[in-house]
Amino acid sequence: MHTAHPSLDLRGIPCPLSFVKAKLFLEKLPSGSQVALWLDGGEPTEQVPHSLSAEGHHILDLAVQDDHYVLTVQKA
Repeated sequence: MHTAHPSLDLRGIPCPLSFVKAKLFLEKLPSGSQVALWLDGGEPTEQVPHSLSAEGHHILDLAVQDDHYVLTVQKA
C-alpha cells in the first residue's frame, strides 16, 4: 500500500507551504520515484496536486485514509 513509498506528513501545514515542502522533498529523489504525501482536506488537497502536476509530476492517486488524505505522486 502507501507504506512502500517514501512519505512526507504535511498534515497541519497550510498552503502554499505544504506545496513548497512537497516540492523540496521531491527534488531530493531520483526521477520516477513514487512518494506518498499526507495532506489535510480542503485547500491542500486542491492546491498541492494541481501545483505538482503543473511542475510536471504525475498524480497517481488521492485517497481518503482515516481523517486525512494520501496523495501518491511520481516524480517527473
